[in-house]
Amino acid sequence: MTGSPRQNADCTLQPWLHINNDGDTVSPEISFRDREELSEGGLTTRESRKGRTSESPQVATEAAQARRFGKARTARSAAMLEDYTELIADLIAATGEARMADIARRLGVAHPTVSKTIARLKREGLVTSRPYRGIFLTEAGLAMAKSVHQRHRLVVDVLIAIGAPREAAEADAEGIEHYVSTTTLRAFEAFLRDGGRR
Repeated sequence: MTGSPRQNADCTLQPWLHINNDGDTVSPEISFRDREELSEGGLTTRESRKGRTSESPQVATEAAQARRFGKARTARSAAMLEDYTELIADLIAATGEARMADIARRLGVAHPTVSKTIARLKREGLVTSRPYRGIFLTEAGLAMAKSVHQRHRLVVDVLIAIGAPREAAEADAEGIEHYVSTTTLRAFEAFLRDGGRR
C-alpha cells in the first residue's frame, strides 16, 4: 500500500504532505524519485532536481542517527551506576559510611530499588557490602565516582559561566554529566580556561 493514502471512516492519512511557500496549499505526496539525497556531516538534505532545496529540516543519516541513539542508550544504562557510585563516595566522605537507607533517602527511591541496584553494582565489580556495615566502593567503583564527580563539577562550572543560576546548574548537571562526550568535556575545559570565550 506504499504510495497511496490509507483511509478509514473518519480520516485520510497521507504518507507525505508538503505545504508550499505560500503556506496555504497542501500538495499530495512527493515522490522520493524526484529528490536527490545529499549527505554532509551525517545530515541528509533533500534537493529537487531543479536545484531548489526543500524547507524540511536536515535529518541525520541512518548510520549517524543509530550511532547517536546507541550512545544515548549506553549513557542511560551507565547513568544509574554512576549516580550510585558518586553518592556512595559522597556519603562515605561525609559520614564515614554508606547505608542502603541513606542511599534510598538521598535518591528518593524505595529500599528494594536500592537493594536491586546494589546487587547490580556488586555484579559489575563496583561495590562490596558487609552485613551491618554498609556499602563500600571497590577501586573500580572509586575510579568511576571520581570521574563522575569531575564531570559534574566541570558541567556545573560551564553552566554557571554561561549565566545559569547555581541551583539550576547543579540540577541540570545531574543529567548532562552522563551524556556529555570526552570531546565536549575538552571543549568545556578549553572554554573555561579561555575565560568563557570561544
